[in-house]
Amino acid sequence: MEQATVPRIPTADGTGDMELVRRALARDEAAVRAIITANNQRLYRLARGIVRRDHEAEDVVQETYVRAFTHLADFRGESSLSTWLSRIAMNEALGRLRRERPGVELSSLPQGMLEAQVIRFPITPTEDPEKSMAQRQIQHVVEAAIDELPEPFRLVFITRVVEGMSIEDTAELLALKPETVKTRLHRARAMLRDNVERKIGPVVMDAFPFAGRRCARLTETVLARLGYGQTT
Repeated sequence: MEQATVPRIPTADGTGDMELVRRALARDEAAVRAIITANNQRLYRLARGIVRRDHEAEDVVQETYVRAFTHLADFRGESSLSTWLSRIAMNEALGRLRRERPGVELSSLPQGMLEAQVIRFPITPTEDPEKSMAQRQIQHVVEAAIDELPEPFRLVFITRVVEGMSIEDTAELLALKPETVKTRLHRARAMLRDNVERKIGPVVMDAFPFAGRRCARLTETVLARLGYGQTT
């Protein structure tokens, strides 16, 4: 099975990271836990942006930590610890994509794939209150952005995209030419994208949340895989 490489990219921030690394190498569980909890959210979002599936993103994060702590002595402190971990996570996530689609490279991914795809984030019920809140916030942002589209464009967008009507049916309903429907839909999408990008700033940090119980569960799983908290 293909193994993701562990880069020797290490930190600009220096002392804090290197002290944590020193303690982690000495099997200080508190230091290991601190590294994991400080990076869970970032690594999860990064992995989720590549693999596009929640559970697989969690697997990527777990493997990232196991791989990183196994090779922690390779860390030299030339870049931040979070950058080093992020690169390992990217390699792990891309390795999974390559196994599904041989030839996939970071440079070949569509623009924006490494960012949280918040517009396509499924607005579905969940038992996770943090995730539910993030979903509601994103849904409100998208709904508000649709509401602010000029009416000719909003009607085409809602009819064609939200309701899923064909171009022909949309044209008939709105008494437009099919070409006009296509033009207005293209323009509506562009305006919506720009509007959402402006609005998403205040809530984007809540997208794909990885805190609370999820963060704690993954942290404990990684610690257990690394042999902490086990009787000797």
